[in-house]
Amino acid sequence: MGFGRVWIGALLLAVPLAGCGDAGSDAPRAAFEERRAELQEAIADNPQAMAERVELARVAIKLGDGVGAEAAVNGAISAGGNVAALRPLLARAFAMQGEGQRALETIDGGEIIPEMIGEAAWVAGDVHLSNGDLGAARDAYDRAVRELPRNSALWVDVARFRDANADTAGARDAVDYAIELDKANSAALAYKANLIRIEEGLKASLPWYDRALAADPDNASALIDQAATLGDLGRYRDMLVALRHAATVMPGEPRIYYLQAMLAARADNYRLARSLLQRTRGAIDGEPGFMLLSAVVELELGGEAVAATWADRLLVEQPYNFTARRILAAANWADGDADGAIEALLPIVDRPDADSWSLLLAARAASELDRRGEAADYLARAAILTRGEAAPFAANDDYGVLTQAADAEPLNPGVAIPAIAGDISRGNSDRAVARAARLRDANRRVADAHILLGDAALAGGRFDLAVQAYRAARDLDASERSTLRLANALFRAGDAAGSGAAILALRDSQPSSIAADRLAGHLAMDLAHWDEAIGHFERVRARIGDRDVVILRDLAQAWAAKGDDVRALALIDRAYRLQPLNAGIMRMYANLLAKRGNRQAAADLRDKAAQIGR
Repeated sequence: MGFGRVWIGALLLAVPLAGCGDAGSDAPRAAFEERRAELQEAIADNPQAMAERVELARVAIKLGDGVGAEAAVNGAISAGGNVAALRPLLARAFAMQGEGQRALETIDGGEIIPEMIGEAAWVAGDVHLSNGDLGAARDAYDRAVRELPRNSALWVDVARFRDANADTAGARDAVDYAIELDKANSAALAYKANLIRIEEGLKASLPWYDRALAADPDNASALIDQAATLGDLGRYRDMLVALRHAATVMPGEPRIYYLQAMLAARADNYRLARSLLQRTRGAIDGEPGFMLLSAVVELELGGEAVAATWADRLLVEQPYNFTARRILAAANWADGDADGAIEALLPIVDRPDADSWSLLLAARAASELDRRGEAADYLARAAILTRGEAAPFAANDDYGVLTQAADAEPLNPGVAIPAIAGDISRGNSDRAVARAARLRDANRRVADAHILLGDAALAGGRFDLAVQAYRAARDLDASERSTLRLANALFRAGDAAGSGAAILALRDSQPSSIAADRLAGHLAMDLAHWDEAIGHFERVRARIGDRDVVILRDLAQAWAAKGDDVRALALIDRAYRLQPLNAGIMRMYANLLAKRGNRQAAADLRDKAAQIGR
């Protein structure tokens, strides 16, 4: 197995299971199916039954059957129904079939009775949201809410709209109101679960999925999201139970195949994973998670060219998806394309926070191309990371242009954020904080705005302000990105206990978090709780393999502290083989060899470390 393959299994961890679908209907599916049968029977007995035809259309909409809804509406129109009253229902049927433009044309194509204006605006909002036209969606939803202020299902879609606008608090308020209006709204409860999963963690979301499924046991989307969450928690048996139930409700649903493929890949059954991905028949080929998983699977099965194609497709949409870049680099390297490997890695290795794996692969590729100076630089930076030192940050040459643009449009994130980064790199922390504070004030419900302020404050040494900003961000989004920043700020502010509590809270809420386990292991090391430290580090190692020299080194240190030099020696030997020019690893290896009586080998390693001078 080559350099890329040793690492590639860890990429599965970068493909999240959770968050793969929307919430489902707002009442038990079985009840709607029963009612549809009753209505069809009534219409068969009386083809002119207008009220039954209209209700049949609404039931079909509740069941997600756009084709059936269209047929029912057209049947009502043919039977003499009022087109001005039925036009919004017909538009809804078109929208459900993915014909958004036809839905809008139907709404605009004639008169709509006043009682149905709210429904027409609601359909328009959904179509505009699906098209990514958030301005038009806002106007449509505002009109819909004015007309239908107490419609629980409408408020769920308003929550989705606000979430798409990064207004997490607004989304939470909308879905809470939907639940207040209808405590049995399964779609609202499932969407609440999705928000809780982001804000408070995986475990905290599970009771809300349970409530959604208690309201409607056949809510397939809730079952799928619950299954994804269980998978991220490592509860694979429970995940399969939920997926099997979902498959009985929505046979052939592509998201189910995707999740089953992820499960197969995590079990190293890549051929089964490929087969399951193929069963989606292209329905979700454009989803980032699907493209990423496809790239991983193809690379593991030796299809470097296909893996590179998937990674390239994803990078067209997400050029800063560094996981996709690593896959592309690994695929190119495995295919003998060293130039392609470096090209894929450049946006990563040009950053001051480049990871050691990317630097090491870039070093190997540069060496293959006989670019020895470049290779040495990458190797040196990888060694610095292993020692825990900070890498130098290159200042932006376009700083003046950035600041002028940001001064002209201080609330435009597209120009303000690069200017803040430029301010920080130039040491203008007060200006960076001022810019970030303006953005935060204009976007208080957006976690990223608080994170940006925290980052600027932390760079300027204003730890109290950073803690305050990161706490506000965590209240909106309790994921790694906010919690780890909060833990770092608390530690730098002198609150080691608070920092540890934040890390352990993340570990409890997100058991799949590698970063939380890694940091929790270091906390345990500081307290000389060696067994706890080993447990945390072994969980990380089990998930990413033996590719991380820092984890191998820390594990070796913990086992050595426990007095088990044999295990420690085996671990530090693996670390040395990964980075044979790392002086810190050499010295630790030498000390362990000396303790085992191999003094000559220990002396040789110490001499080598001294010659490197690092």
